[in-house]
Amino acid sequence: MNPAFSVVIFTTIAGAAQGLVVTLALAGLAGLPVAPGFVGACLLLAEVMLLFGLAASFAHLGRPARAWRAVLMWRTSWLSREVIVLPSFIAVVALWWLGLRAGVGGRLWPLAAIALALLLWCCTAMIYACLRFIQEWAQPLTVANFILIGLSSGLVLASALAACAGEAGLLRVTGPFALAVTLLAGAARMLSLRRNARLRPRSTLQSATGIVSPTLVQKSMGMSAGSFNTREFFHGRTPGLLKQVKLGFIVLCFVLPALCALWGTIVGPGTAPWLLALLWQVPGLVAERWFFFAQARHPQNLYYQAVS
Repeated sequence: MNPAFSVVIFTTIAGAAQGLVVTLALAGLAGLPVAPGFVGACLLLAEVMLLFGLAASFAHLGRPARAWRAVLMWRTSWLSREVIVLPSFIAVVALWWLGLRAGVGGRLWPLAAIALALLLWCCTAMIYACLRFIQEWAQPLTVANFILIGLSSGLVLASALAACAGEAGLLRVTGPFALAVTLLAGAARMLSLRRNARLRPRSTLQSATGIVSPTLVQKSMGMSAGSFNTREFFHGRTPGLLKQVKLGFIVLCFVLPALCALWGTIVGPGTAPWLLALLWQVPGLVAERWFFFAQARHPQNLYYQAVS
């Protein structure tokens, strides 16, 4: 597939914002000593991230003015469900922030935020996991990776913000959890990479054309010029570049943040380890999500990927 940069940005930023909100919600429900002003500032940051991600997603639409029609298929479409859950989650985060500003606490908004964040991760992941003809996506690990990577990025972000704000009580809890979840997310992503490397296409040129010759080779993309098929369903990058991106996101998204989190957990409260973890992880998250789309092989490429 040809990764749409707008979707890459949306899923990356929204996932991190969800992880940040879930971290704050769990900290509040656990009774950790966190200043209300810090929670309010983090919620405001998460709200901005969600709105920015939502705006970025509109760049992928042919006619953004008709985006509202996506909700009409909520009974059968995971995309429609995501379109409903995302604004609901944004609204809950905003109401939680307003409640803190008004001095009204309670467990309702944190619980609702956790539930909607998990539901949003599932809806977003199932948009891809439900496509059975794309084998790289049609697996339970797709949902697990969206959730775990989102939690990892949210925990790292929360730890960096806590370190900068001097919230040592919160950092002592989020730090070890950031390390554990990042390692778990890396392990799950490695399992999915290992599985995808062993996949064999269910369709071949022989089965697609009915020609049984073992030397059948595609020489033309099926038309005289480029089209939607050649632009959207094949990225055109070399296998060597894909290997470099894969190695890059494994190191940047999981290995280096985990090492920095281990450093921050051992040495105690400090800003340097967590800022470095955040600095490494951000480009790693973008590379991981780009690779997630680029690795997927659409069956229609049997006809259109090669150019004569």
